[in-house]
Amino acid sequence: MKTVISPVNIDSRRNLDMRPGDTVRVYQKIQEKGKTRLQVFEGMILARKHGTEPGATFTVRRNTGGYGVEKIFPLYSPIIDKIEIVKRSKVRRSKLYYIRRKALKQISKRLKQTFFSASSADLVEAETDEVVSDKDEQSIEENVEVVAKEQEETEKEVSPDENQEEKSE
Repeated sequence: MKTVISPVNIDSRRNLDMRPGDTVRVYQKIQEKGKTRLQVFEGMILARKHGTEPGATFTVRRNTGGYGVEKIFPLYSPIIDKIEIVKRSKVRRSKLYYIRRKALKQISKRLKQTFFSASSADLVEAETDEVVSDKDEQSIEENVEVVAKEQEETEKEVSPDENQEEKSE
């Protein structure tokens, strides 16, 4: 469903049925070095303000490379070459500013998932890729024995104290 509005007819822009939630493609004229080119900005309409007045505006948001980019376009500006309605969505609000927070939550959720999955994958790789020589195995066994002896000594030291506390009570 594509609705194309040309810049020549102002009445067509006035009667354009753009609503929040619609995905639009806005063709904007950009002048660079004496030449004019068209730059396309496609995104969802968050808000439409001032109705059909001469100062009417609409806010369009799109996500580019993980960042949300918003632009406010004047509806009747000669800089806008044409507006295409690409997709319609049914929404229950006239201003969709909550989309900003919703997008942030989704991004942070994805970051957490990728962080935890990457760290667990690194641990698995570290465990499987280790190459242990005979000397390393001996030193590991010695370290384990030393730690076990230290734990036994601490347990022996603690147990007489517990017996004395029980007798004093």
